[in-house]
Amino acid sequence: MNKNYYAILMAGGVGSRFWPVSTTEFPKQFHDMLGSGETLIQKTFSRLSKLIPTENILILTNERYNDLVLKQLPLVRPEQVLLEPVMRNTAPCILYASLKIKKMNPDAVMVVAPSDHWIEDETAFVSNLQQCFEYCQNENALMTLGIQPTFPNTGFGYIEFDKSDSNPIKKVNQFREKPDYATAKSFLESGNFLWNGGIFIWSVQSITEAFAAFQPQMNQLFSEGFEAYNTSNEMQFINKNYANAENISIDYAILEKAKNVYVLPATFDWNDLGTWGSLHEKLGKDEQNNAVVNAKVLLENASNNIIRTEGKKVVVIDGLNDYIIVDQGNILLIYPKNKEQEIKKITSKLSFSES
Repeated sequence: MNKNYYAILMAGGVGSRFWPVSTTEFPKQFHDMLGSGETLIQKTFSRLSKLIPTENILILTNERYNDLVLKQLPLVRPEQVLLEPVMRNTAPCILYASLKIKKMNPDAVMVVAPSDHWIEDETAFVSNLQQCFEYCQNENALMTLGIQPTFPNTGFGYIEFDKSDSNPIKKVNQFREKPDYATAKSFLESGNFLWNGGIFIWSVQSITEAFAAFQPQMNQLFSEGFEAYNTSNEMQFINKNYANAENISIDYAILEKAKNVYVLPATFDWNDLGTWGSLHEKLGKDEQNNAVVNAKVLLENASNNIIRTEGKKVVVIDGLNDYIIVDQGNILLIYPKNKEQEIKKITSKLSFSES
């Protein structure tokens, strides 16, 4: 294990499209969404620890999830959990964690990874990550792992790289917003576009220099706490100042402005597990393409459904196609898959949704 390798594991999201399983009090990263016996954050931590010393993996999360993190990741010490007092986007939490790491080890290189993604070939993932780390140790580079697109997905951002670049690691031309279908189709046809999977690699030196250059106000805000980081005064500083940080993503704050951005096309299968439909893709299915988690089923004239219950409940279905059927606590959701993006709006209409 290389003592200069670090990870920032982002685990603060709510995963509202996975309601009613994922709630504000108990988000999807703390659930066994795949029926594998491990929660998503446990799988991600295990995957990263194949390359990175466990004591160098920092967990970024909202303060309300501190107990959940420590319960599910027994190898993690309390000081490895960075608690956000308020929800902000990815740029503030990444800068906060980067400055903490810089104080621990100014020679560090790090990966920033979401805690709730699905990666099947973990050997390929570790190999790709090692390649990125080695590059960033020697170059002033901000890197991302780009995902090979398999269809014209309109729900992901895209990374356009230099078509003429024959190196394994490509220079990024620009990041592209979530496209419409025709644009996504043209991206795939051009051959130099990758999905933006939100996995980033850089040296602590490169990322802190980038924040100083492109986000001077935010950089000054968090740098004022440098003496407090990794001491008993850290939480007091963060609780007082964190809410003053701009609510902005790392993509907008840094990556779309910097000129030293590179991408390695990943060699592993990836899914962001953002919706019930994306989960359906990754689960085992019967002959009628139904995916079942934690349920016993009797199905007639039913196809392309995802069915999930608590406690191996018996579910009988006749005549339902392309539906999400989820039984969780006192809530039963029966919802068309083609409207899954609207699920996140439901909780605002239901005052009892988490009671």
